Amino acid sequence: MLWSRWVLSHKWLVVGCWLIALLAGGLASEKVGSKLSQEFALPGEPGHEANVAILRSYGNGGLQQALAAVFRLPPGESALSPPGRQVLAQAFGALTRERGMRVVSFANTGDRRFVSADGRTAFGLVFTPPRPVLGGPDPGPPITASLAGGLPPGWGVRVTGLDELELGAHTQGPAVLTETLLGGLGALVVLAFVFGSLLALVPLLVGATSILTTFLIVYGLTEFTQVSTYVQYLVALIGLGVAIDYSLLLVTRWREERARGLTGTQAVESAMASAGRSVVISGATVAIGLLSMIVLPVPALRSFGYAGMLIPLVSVAVTLSLLPVILAVIGQRLDWPHLRKDVQAGRGWSNWSRGVIRWRWAAVAAALAVMIPLGIAASSLQLGTPQARSLAKSGPAFQGLTWLEQAGIRTGVLTPMEVLAPPGTDPVSLAARLRQVPGVRDAVAPAGPSWRRGGTALVDVQPASETGSPAGKQAIAAVRAAVAGQRGVQVGGIGPEDADFTHAVYGHFPLMLGVIALITFLLLARAFRSVLLPAKAVLLNLLSVGAAYGVVVLVWQLGHGSGVFGVPATGAVEVFVPLLLFAFLYGLSMDYEVFIVARMREAYDRTGSTDAAIVEGVGRTGRLVTSAALVLVLAFASLASGPIVTVKVLATGLGAGILLDAIVLRALLVPALVGLFGRANWWLPRWAGHALRVRMAPQPAAEPDRRPVNRS
Repeated sequence: MLWSRWVLSHKWLVVGCWLIALLAGGLASEKVGSKLSQEFALPGEPGHEANVAILRSYGNGGLQQALAAVFRLPPGESALSPPGRQVLAQAFGALTRERGMRVVSFANTGDRRFVSADGRTAFGLVFTPPRPVLGGPDPGPPITASLAGGLPPGWGVRVTGLDELELGAHTQGPAVLTETLLGGLGALVVLAFVFGSLLALVPLLVGATSILTTFLIVYGLTEFTQVSTYVQYLVALIGLGVAIDYSLLLVTRWREERARGLTGTQAVESAMASAGRSVVISGATVAIGLLSMIVLPVPALRSFGYAGMLIPLVSVAVTLSLLPVILAVIGQRLDWPHLRKDVQAGRGWSNWSRGVIRWRWAAVAAALAVMIPLGIAASSLQLGTPQARSLAKSGPAFQGLTWLEQAGIRTGVLTPMEVLAPPGTDPVSLAARLRQVPGVRDAVAPAGPSWRRGGTALVDVQPASETGSPAGKQAIAAVRAAVAGQRGVQVGGIGPEDADFTHAVYGHFPLMLGVIALITFLLLARAFRSVLLPAKAVLLNLLSVGAAYGVVVLVWQLGHGSGVFGVPATGAVEVFVPLLLFAFLYGLSMDYEVFIVARMREAYDRTGSTDAAIVEGVGRTGRLVTSAALVLVLAFASLASGPIVTVKVLATGLGAGILLDAIVLRALLVPALVGLFGRANWWLPRWAGHALRVRMAPQPAAEPDRRPVNRS
């Protein structure tokens, strides 16, 4: 009450401050992209340290994905012949001299494994200087042009590789703000249906203010610490969703209070006293889910935590300051033509909840029949770089991949390991030993100056299978075991660093999970004045996240549905995707739990009936929750429209998780479980009430109980 009165008595100060933030955020959003980092460093991990050492000494390779230049010769010619080898040497020599690249091929090793059995297909691995993953120029066309310049008639060349396959076959996807605009247009349609008035524009204004203000703060953070480039996508699209969620909740409650006869300031203050409290709790749970990522030993993921935490907090601040002013000043005029009334709970959702109460055991069984199989599917999740075949279906890079496969050359060559040998080590002997390691297709130690520098030498190790696959991971472990006894030998490349990422990040995952669960439980126990309700909320959220993992496994890893996007099965999921899914879904899905259960708690305090609380809670929030979920799904759909497969996987997981949570869990399982547990839902021991600083209150008369029910 005090806060809402202060805001309403300083209307123009509030509007002026947010207007300044909005304008400054618009300017910052245009510049922040250039100040964000694309590095996923793993300080202290052996794979990362090896890649840093390689890049420092040689200026290329390391963590940078290798490219494969694939040559196709005309019938009757062979790359194994002296003229063929000379053509390859001349073509690759230009890359080394003019572009600072490092190349290994049949031309500089004489290794026949770089050439197909019939001699008509040859490839070479090209290690380039560091280049940005997003927003940078495509290196494929200029490398192809350089290689093709002096080729004899009938020769063809294509440049392929994991990065080329993912980006080269697509045009540039929509920019961040464009994706946000697409999501916003979809949200406007949903909001127009919900409100039936010009109030549909208000949540979009709140969302725009929240997003641009967050960009302004992130821009300031880049002056002090590294912030990942992916943060801009998360700020824009998650910000759009949560800001609309919170404003939707507050505006809906304001309309209810007006329908009860309150006018002007009274309606705003009453809505803030009830819905405003739910907004604070929801924002806190989302922020906790994101902030927990700071316990991870990866700077980029930590930036997801402290920068991502800003999204819900800024959205809460805008919702609880700017929005009340808008409602108090022009809310009544915007609520036109007021096609929907808010005097009573939604008839459809009220009837639905009565049916769930009546058939509660069947509702529980139906919900679990959907969620448990998806959770079981999640147990087969494979972490790693997606398979090359899944990254493109057309374009020059895809054609180069096809040439390799037609020649019988396995795609493991696209994910080579680089072994850095210290001074005093014979690289040729080391390569011969590594060639015998299980899972290794080939290992070579070129003698040129681009492969031996400062007394060190590099050995190129090509696994038989891509390092993102289970067989590729076994090859990484076998190579590391083979050199473990040699002091100073380091194993680098994208595969080893990904393996270290998985170990470092998911080794800390139980700690992150425990921190989130404990803080969330305590926060909700105080908000709901219950032991059972927050415990159920935490468990159901974990079930929701597990189901989202299952969707990702089925649709993308196994390919049961990825064809809709024109993408084959990926075989693996990028190592950071499950982590981001957990951090965001845990917080976002908790929004719906808070919206529904807070309304149930309010109704129970008034009526003393659990069944009545369920009917009113679901009846008042059912449309709100499903509409909010649909807004988020539309935002994630716009994110999935981009060209990057990993972003599509992330967006699909987020969208599916939100839909499952809103429809299966919150509309079906939550009311059914509350109905099953009855009065136990509202129980809080006296000692716990004191510890949580919850003021004790008597049990409502309609359901007498010897145990005290507590009221904050």
